[in-house]
Amino acid sequence: MALSAESAKGDDETTEDIPNRVAADTAPQDAKQNPDQQNVRIEHDRALRRVMTVVLKDDTEMFKQFMSNESFNRWMTDTVFGRTYGSSP
Repeated sequence: MALSAESAKGDDETTEDIPNRVAADTAPQDAKQNPDQQNVRIEHDRALRRVMTVVLKDDTEMFKQFMSNESFNRWMTDTVFGRTYGSSP
């Protein structure tokens, strides 16, 4: 069964836990102190990859989709960024 953005949207891990873990990462928070929005996004994306590596242990299908499905990866990245920082950094 393939994991889609639609099926992941209602998942508490996707909508609450992952954004909370990314928000707890200090690198994006440090980057947010600077006015360079691109740097904030880069640090956020790195933090999300670190969190997703931890998720691998609990949810291999989500990790697989994140790594190999560009559409799911973009949706996840944008969703977590929006929940962590609002629409813009």
